[in-house]
Amino acid sequence: MSALPHIPLQNFSWSPQAERWRNRYAGLSEQLQRDLGVALGTAWQGDALAMPRWVLLNQGLARELDWPQGWHQDPLALNVFSGNAVWPGMAPFASVYSGHQFGVWAGQLGDGRALLLGEVDSPIGPQEVQLKGAGATPYSRRADGRAVLRSSIREFLCSEAMHGLGIPTTRALSLVASPQPVRRETIETAAVVSRVAPSFIRFGHFEHFAHSGEDGHHEALKALVDFVVSHHFPELQDAPNRALALLDVVVARTAELMAHWQSVGFCHGVMNTDNMSILGLTIDYGPFGFLDAFDPNHICNHSDDHGRYSWNNQPQIGYWNLRALAQALLPLIPEAKDDNQIVIDVLQTYEQRFPQAMRARWRAKLGLHTEQDDDGKLAVELLQAMASGKADFTITFRRLCDFRSDVPPDHPANAPVRDLFLDRAAFDAWAVQYTERLRAEDSVDADRAARMRRVNPVYVLRNHMAQVAIQQAQKGDYSEVQRLYQLLQTPFDEQPGAEADAGFPPEWAQAIEVSCSS
Repeated sequence: MSALPHIPLQNFSWSPQAERWRNRYAGLSEQLQRDLGVALGTAWQGDALAMPRWVLLNQGLARELDWPQGWHQDPLALNVFSGNAVWPGMAPFASVYSGHQFGVWAGQLGDGRALLLGEVDSPIGPQEVQLKGAGATPYSRRADGRAVLRSSIREFLCSEAMHGLGIPTTRALSLVASPQPVRRETIETAAVVSRVAPSFIRFGHFEHFAHSGEDGHHEALKALVDFVVSHHFPELQDAPNRALALLDVVVARTAELMAHWQSVGFCHGVMNTDNMSILGLTIDYGPFGFLDAFDPNHICNHSDDHGRYSWNNQPQIGYWNLRALAQALLPLIPEAKDDNQIVIDVLQTYEQRFPQAMRARWRAKLGLHTEQDDDGKLAVELLQAMASGKADFTITFRRLCDFRSDVPPDHPANAPVRDLFLDRAAFDAWAVQYTERLRAEDSVDADRAARMRRVNPVYVLRNHMAQVAIQQAQKGDYSEVQRLYQLLQTPFDEQPGAEADAGFPPEWAQAIEVSCSS
């Protein structure tokens, strides 16, 4: 571990005022260490990164934080966001957690390559700023704690792509690259992403203190629940049982998140409990992928040998992870000591919340403005027709925006979407039902098309798009990374010159493999 440089305050031309920075999570850890002998992590410092340079800056997010346009020109800023220095008020901290990985209890984990710099006050509320790739921590498990340029580009772009799609997510503030070598399957170069979120607390934080059995850990678990409720769900402070009330909110948020993912064809790839946000955010972008040719059993993670985290399984895995969280919270729910039904009842609300949220997403994607009992059936039958011929997920829904309900399904006006289906008869049969549904609610095609274009994106971060940008960046050319970042901020709007990004992936894209090392 290298020591951080001492920088006299007078050398700063700008930084968020020291009084705006704090680390309440690290403060709670210090308190628990004093009172119980139990820590939530370790105060830590990043390893020195050689010759850092800016690659991407999210000025929109910086404005939301109330930082000036030239914040990155502060003489120390590049070193701060490389892990080489700190601004006044920052208190770098690596947290400890545990979790289930691929359904198996993995024991103690933690921020192996993440470092929480602190929490800054902002107009959008307190936001934690975290570095990913700043070097080894006490939780790196023999790893180097580094991130490589390849995975860092994917994380930055997808974080902001998901934000552009309106999906709850951690954000990316900056991307720094370095020629410093890092060994993975081959020698690559290092990079550091700065991530921003109201909290990076995961299901695994609760599992860690519930399952260790060590003295003081259940008291620490209660303190963690109280902390999350106080700072993120203050409306729950007067609940008869905070842990049960927290579980209920997390069930609702997770159900909504799963519906968001499914509706845009997003596959996370590693839905371990340590990768599940207590706030219902998309967190930890590794071997993710957006569906190209629609296959409900698509596995985006080359390391997922049994398809546990396939697109089709994600909602069920969300529920599985919630059960793991509920198990961790049981010590704080005395009512469940003799009868777990009170907890089971909260968990089972997922069985209504997710389908309800999913039907709402499908209705929006189909442009329906009334709610009918068979809306779910209409969506499922479309997906079945898409799957039979592997129609492209994003392109199908976008072209469906221009479907004409005033002409037969096989009319030339409907050819752009109809021709995506190998089984034209299956599409025609579905389209007849769709037309009847639209007419029953007096739908106007032009109005419906406008609604659908607001929820069916033109652009998603397909793997081949990211791969081209990565290959250029590895040669020192970051122009494609920067272009994609701009493109994905407004994914619902057609943008001149980006026609290829809205088209079908090239054949070579089928050979792209991403794994947990991504």
